[in-house]
Amino acid sequence: MDESQTSSRVWLITGCSSGFGAALAAAALARGQQVVATARNADALGKLAAQFPKTCRALALDVTDSSQVKSVVAAAVKAFGRLDVVVNNAGYGLVGAFEELGEEQIARNFETNLFGALGVIRAALPILRAQGSGHIVNISAAAVISNYAGFSIYGATKWALEGVSESLAAELKPLGIKVTIVQPGPFRTDFIARSLERAGSHIADYDRTSGKFSRFLETMAGKQPGDPAKAAEAIIAAVESEAPPLRLILGKYANDKARKKLAAAERERAAWEYVGLPTDFTSTL
Repeated sequence: MDESQTSSRVWLITGCSSGFGAALAAAALARGQQVVATARNADALGKLAAQFPKTCRALALDVTDSSQVKSVVAAAVKAFGRLDVVVNNAGYGLVGAFEELGEEQIARNFETNLFGALGVIRAALPILRAQGSGHIVNISAAAVISNYAGFSIYGATKWALEGVSESLAAELKPLGIKVTIVQPGPFRTDFIARSLERAGSHIADYDRTSGKFSRFLETMAGKQPGDPAKAAEAIIAAVESEAPPLRLILGKYANDKARKKLAAAERERAAWEYVGLPTDFTSTL
């Protein structure tokens, strides 16, 4: 990608009505870049579009609607002539013990957080391949570093997205397309107040585990240490890098969590190596 393209990237960002999506769209536009900002209700993006009438397009997008996804991707290219950065940010949390969650709740969470993101990627890939360039940014969660009691399904949707992302990174590297997974810790968005669904039933046996976690989340609303504006700048820095990371971990909490998880995983691996290592066929050579 030449310098002129770098200075005028075209971004497609899902879930821009609030939180990371809103912060990232605003930051990219402030840098003179072009943004297709999407949300289920495009009216929520009116102020942003009015502020940047030449470089922002606000479009309605429900990522679970495959026909709408394809239309929005096509509209982004029609508006700005290309597509450089695709950010999968749309999603919501689901909290509750696994046994408390209903089948429909589970399916909806996967449909939005995982299959919605995959649909956006599938719609964008032919365009990125034809260009021979592009960057896919998938917003994950600290729950993937290590999951919590009460976040079984939400964490699973993000684990699955990361698994796809790792494979995509290997498949797309020779084609000039980059992939970055963003793992944020607790940031001061309205995720808890607005984007968190709770289990439809209650089982008292889980009050000390998933119930405790759910109550803790309520106390964190509005007090999270992470600054969404700084997160947006970090994501832009990764996109602008010649060698972006596969994983970008945001905030002290998530970085500390990752460091401890890696150390604990190695201790456990080493402790059980004597059992797991000798399970290959004995060589007869």
